[in-house]
Amino acid sequence: MRIARFSHNDVPQYAFVQQDESDGRDYLVALDGFPFGAQPVKPTGDRYELDGEGIRLLSPVIPSKVYGLAKNYEAHAEFMHEHGHSDIAHAPEDMVIFMKPSTSVIGPDDPIVIPSYSHDMNFEPEVAVVIGRIAKNVPVEHAMEYVLGFTCVNDVTLRDLQGPDPMWTRAKGFDTACPLGPWIETELNWKDTKISFSLNGEDVPKASGTTAELIHGIPEQIAAISSFTTLLPGDVIMTGTPDASGHLDAGDEPVVHIEGIGSLRNVVVRE
Repeated sequence: MRIARFSHNDVPQYAFVQQDESDGRDYLVALDGFPFGAQPVKPTGDRYELDGEGIRLLSPVIPSKVYGLAKNYEAHAEFMHEHGHSDIAHAPEDMVIFMKPSTSVIGPDDPIVIPSYSHDMNFEPEVAVVIGRIAKNVPVEHAMEYVLGFTCVNDVTLRDLQGPDPMWTRAKGFDTACPLGPWIETELNWKDTKISFSLNGEDVPKASGTTAELIHGIPEQIAAISSFTTLLPGDVIMTGTPDASGHLDAGDEPVVHIEGIGSLRNVVVRE
């Protein structure tokens, strides 16, 4: 099932995304509430074309917090070392966890804004986990019971600030640094999901990979993060970027592709 958040004539609401068998097109089936609550939501009876007039897809959630895993693929750890962004040639044994604020989240087609103080913005395509219920001290074997679904994320990073700022607060937490979307997919082969990326219509093969190559798997990530913080419904975990990242400049059009979910497109502008 696909769950989207959208606005119709500037009024935000949630919907199921369903394909009509008669014409093969996707439609938004509006819901009467918030899909993260204890009570089940129901269709309102309103249906909209996905690309209809007055329709705009929004980030599928507004999380209270976003966590990310750094160097969670061996290929990315090696890439960071080769390009002088890390003193360590291999992925660290322990998880490296960082945060992005909710104000960094944007949706599909929204502009990613290069701050005036940065000159090296990078893309990082990843699978994101969306938490569906309150999670605290969750054991690994039950971790996936707390997942609502999955979406695409671009862990946009200011590489020229990442070194001088060891907490990565400015490098990864600036406004527009966390594009999410286009929707939440509740059914996904999360153990082996393919990740790819394109820039200005051209595939970037070195940015591709699969979740089968994760060093710390998704259940382990949920267990580790919930051991020190309470995860709330709608919170997001960025699971790691699989290989190379690269530079973004004003006018660029980055697109994250996740097999089984869809594509997240944005545009880049300078502040």
